[in-house]
Amino acid sequence: MIQSLKAFINQLTEGAENASNPSGNADLAIAALLCQVSQADHIVDEQEKNAQVHMLMKLIDITNTEAQELLNEAQVRSESSASVYEFTDQLRNLEQEQRFELIQAMWQVAYADDHLDPIEEAVIRKVAELLYVNHSEFIRAKLSITEK
Repeated sequence: MIQSLKAFINQLTEGAENASNPSGNADLAIAALLCQVSQADHIVDEQEKNAQVHMLMKLIDITNTEAQELLNEAQVRSESSASVYEFTDQLRNLEQEQRFELIQAMWQVAYADDHLDPIEEAVIRKVAELLYVNHSEFIRAKLSITEK
């Protein structure tokens, strides 16, 4: 209970910080969502970490070092967050294709260890719903990864 309250207060205080740098926040939000997927089953292995870095480099066009630094910060925020909403809320300005690519990247991270945990799928489904990615696109993103 106290941990949830602390997380809520942190979200409120970070909200003021986030308003001043919207593009950095979107990048951090994307990284945090990739962290949320890999942390969902409480087992983050090397393949998932590598997939996070690769997908982040692809999604926001940054270097490997920048991706790792961003993921370090995102992991801390992700672990202390109460829900994925605080991250998806910062991504409302993404184009539909960018939303699809994010969901696709989340599937890539989830399947990086060759095992899909139901909790990982639930996280991706929730993010897709919050970003208004329709179910057919959600499935298309999943199939684009599993059929490779």
